[in-house]
Amino acid sequence: MFKKPLADLKTTAPIRTSERRKLRLRVIETYSLPVELGDLLVPEGLLSQKFSTHVDEHGVAYLSPEGDPLWFTIGKGSDDMIPTVYTLWKHQDLLPFLSTPSAVVPKLVGGADLMIPGVIQHSPNLQPNQLVSITQYHQFPKLGPPLAVGRMAVNSEALDRSDQGDDVKGKAVVVLHTWKDHLWDLGKKGDAPEPRVITASDVEETHNDTAGTPDVATSENAPASSSGAQVHSNDDGSEPSSSTLAVLTPEDVSHCLRNALLQAIQDTLSTLPPSSFPIPASTFWSTYVLPARPAFAVGTNGLADASGMDIKHSTHKSVKNFLKASAKEGLLKLKESKGDVLITAVYATHPAVLGHKSHGTVQNAEAKREKAEERERKEKEAEEKKKGEIELIELWKPFGTTVPWFVAAEKDTSVMYTAQDIKEIFNDYVSSKQLVNTQEQQYINVGEDTTLLSAVSSKNGNPPEFLKREETLKRIKDHMQSWHEVRVDGKDPVRKKGPVKPISVIVKLRQGRKAATLITGFESYFLKAEEIAEELRKLCASSTAVTPLPGKANELEIMVQGKQLKAVTNLLVSKGIPEKWIECSDQSHAKKKK
Repeated sequence: MFKKPLADLKTTAPIRTSERRKLRLRVIETYSLPVELGDLLVPEGLLSQKFSTHVDEHGVAYLSPEGDPLWFTIGKGSDDMIPTVYTLWKHQDLLPFLSTPSAVVPKLVGGADLMIPGVIQHSPNLQPNQLVSITQYHQFPKLGPPLAVGRMAVNSEALDRSDQGDDVKGKAVVVLHTWKDHLWDLGKKGDAPEPRVITASDVEETHNDTAGTPDVATSENAPASSSGAQVHSNDDGSEPSSSTLAVLTPEDVSHCLRNALLQAIQDTLSTLPPSSFPIPASTFWSTYVLPARPAFAVGTNGLADASGMDIKHSTHKSVKNFLKASAKEGLLKLKESKGDVLITAVYATHPAVLGHKSHGTVQNAEAKREKAEERERKEKEAEEKKKGEIELIELWKPFGTTVPWFVAAEKDTSVMYTAQDIKEIFNDYVSSKQLVNTQEQQYINVGEDTTLLSAVSSKNGNPPEFLKREETLKRIKDHMQSWHEVRVDGKDPVRKKGPVKPISVIVKLRQGRKAATLITGFESYFLKAEEIAEELRKLCASSTAVTPLPGKANELEIMVQGKQLKAVTNLLVSKGIPEKWIECSDQSHAKKKK
């Protein structure tokens, strides 16, 4: 929302004491805060400042006496007080939270919304449209500081389906404001707070479930806070502090392992065909029970890491004893054969199985961690590839009949614009002049505006009364002056007049039936003819030559013997040339037909 500078930014003005009291009371009631926190988050000397966003949404920012934006509203007449990142740094438990990998944070700052696959942890009981904070993921019991504020697009159930391995897509949070955006820039800035540690006692205040259940309910008297985390993977490699995590008692371990068995029966064992049984105890334990262990547990002494629990730490001491106890309870059926224990059946209709509340498992947590790591790896690879890639930017400069239109749109006629810039200027102009056809929304009434009509009309054609939106934009660009800019890491950008010309790679027949591959138009891409020719000579094991292009003294032609379209294309791509700017053709067949 604030990825671009604020428009119509008014002068800051102090608000009346009575208005400040009303805002303070509204914040206290909305967020269930104690009075002293209300004074901290809505301080005396509060200032207000009206603004418009780049998408023409009107709002009001409330600033501290030092100038830090603390709250904002969006929409005329809205009284929905939304906290800024500055406010969340003052009181990090103000909103429920979601955590995301470090690689996602820059995308949020750049204006993207948070997608469901990018959620690693989240508070429980989230509902659509609920305000939430977004943090960078750290392994429990650490929690990063809030870096963004947004509204939930889904509820917790959609996130939980993703936690349990389902391929759930779509938006998780519609982001409203982020660290380092243009609203944040109004304040004194500064560094984000360090990740904080959540103690076992902090978590106990919001946990009301039994061991082995990762979803944490929020206490009625406490704000929905970070304590309701669902823990999945390790982002920074750090280990939980032994002083903050409790140790599971043997009874706790037995209870967690029983929950793992119930989960395994519920999720996987009940779906196995009868021919899968009997299953040896060792296979049953390693394949089905251990992967179904909960990611963490609330034990007798508080929150504990349950992922490393072992049967030796339980009251049963051995797998055999555990399985016998489970068979006695009626959860499964056993048979002993030559000293080994075999599981011959499981009972999915047992009341304990039917009443079991599904939990996030070690297996699901590991799978999600691997997905997150793979996604981050691919993103890093794409970033590295992009660093070496040559960037070509098409530009247009106001010219001829388009100059008056840019003047009417109150834009500078001496600068160059990208296609996106021109589209935004055009959409704003059409909207302000109300030129959209009321009968057909895809058409623009160009005939109703003389400057726009002049910008899109051809010299020899009749002036159009209306045109489709895309056709209107195309005509404006066609009547502007074409330029392009080439950028390469480590070199100054080169801007040239005229449209971008692709590199031409053509196979032709020479000297009878001998095919040769000819490469031209590469100079604009910072490529040197002799270097490319030498690399192609080695790569293709063919002779190469560099000659001046006939009629063009400043341009060269590289010749490679043989049909080498694929080899040349691969080499150019490895040099950072986007494939869309390589134009290949084989003209040798046409010659033969003649």
